Amino acid sequence: MTMLACSLSSCGQQNFKTVDADEFEKAISADSVQLVDVRTSAEFCEAHIASDKVVNIDALQPDFANEAVKKLDKRRSVAVYCRSGRRSADAAKKLSELGYDVIDLKGGILEWQKRGKPTTR
Repeated sequence: MTMLACSLSSCGQQNFKTVDADEFEKAISADSVQLVDVRTSAEFCEAHIASDKVVNIDALQPDFANEAVKKLDKRRSVAVYCRSGRRSADAAKKLSELGYDVIDLKGGILEWQKRGKPTTR
């Protein structure tokens, strides 16, 4: 019975890739990758990854999935990040369940900044 339950639920396996800041930077440099900051709009305005293609979709909002479906193309990979990595992992899980190919930034924007990667307001 346990084996059946595990096979049906994938035993907690994630269907997205979590990468470090260097690999994330390489991934988002591709034109085909959609960059999503899943923090609140206030956090986004404080600082976000310097990119002209970053969109803000707050993962804490109840309509997160609907907003994602409206704004994101399922034919293109999605790179997500948050402050420290917890919210983006939750968002990555939701997005992958919706059929998106997702890359998650390990450690969030805090790790990004710690590594000296560019941010903007």
